[in-house]
Amino acid sequence: MINSQYTRIDDAAIARCKDIPASIFADVAGRRGALDGRIRTVAPGMRLCGPAFTVEVRPGDKLMIHAALVLAQPGDVLVIDGKADTTSALMGELMCAHASAAGIAGIVIDGAVRDVATLRQGAMAVFACASNPNGPTRTLGGRIGHTISAGGVSVSPGDLVIGDDDGVVVVSQGDVALLIDAAQEKMRAEEKRMRDIAEGRLVYGWLEGALATAGVLPAGTRLNDAVEQFRAAGSRR
Repeated sequence: MINSQYTRIDDAAIARCKDIPASIFADVAGRRGALDGRIRTVAPGMRLCGPAFTVEVRPGDKLMIHAALVLAQPGDVLVIDGKADTTSALMGELMCAHASAAGIAGIVIDGAVRDVATLRQGAMAVFACASNPNGPTRTLGGRIGHTISAGGVSVSPGDLVIGDDDGVVVVSQGDVALLIDAAQEKMRAEEKRMRDIAEGRLVYGWLEGALATAGVLPAGTRLNDAVEQFRAAGSRR
C-alpha cells in the first residue's frame, strides 16, 4: 500500500531547524517524540533534518525500501519501521549509496544495517538499532506513506525528523512552527545560562521554588540561607 497524498514541511521551516539539536526539540516538545535510545547514528557527528518519508516492512524484508528509494523526494528522511528485528540487515552500502544519489537527507531504521565500516565513512546520515551481516529478503509487501511506529514513537509522513549524536526526535507537522520558535528561545536561554556559569552565577532561578514545592526546602527558608548553613556544618567537622 502506497500513499502519496500527504504534505511535507516547507523548505523554510527545514532551514530554520538544521542547527537545532535534537535534545532541544525533545525538551520543548514536553520530553516527547524521542525514539528509543537503541536507534543510534552509525558514526559520531552524523546529523539529519527533514520531512519523514515513512516505510513499513515485514521483519527481515527490504522490498518496500527499494520502492521508497525510487519514490522519495530529495530532502526526505526515510523512517523505516523494521519491527526492531535485528536478525538481518535491511540496508547496506549499495542501498545507502542509492539514497545519497537520490538526494535523500538521511535514514532512520528501527532495525539493522550492514557494511557499517563503509557507512561510517559516507556522507549519508544513517541511524539504526544494530548491525548484522545477514542480508534480507525482498519479496514481501508493506506500506509507504502511512503512519508507522519507530523506536516506540508514532511517525506520520511529512513529520519533522531531527537526528544527531543524542538520537532521533520526531515533531508532528502541526507543532513544527510553534516548536521551532520555542526551540530557538530555549537555545538563547541555554546560552545565557552558560554565560552565568562562566561568570560564577551557579544557582538556578527556579531551583528554590522547585525544592520548596517538592518539600525538600522547609517553608520560609531561602536557598542561600540553606547553602550557608550546609557549608557551615561541613566546616565544623
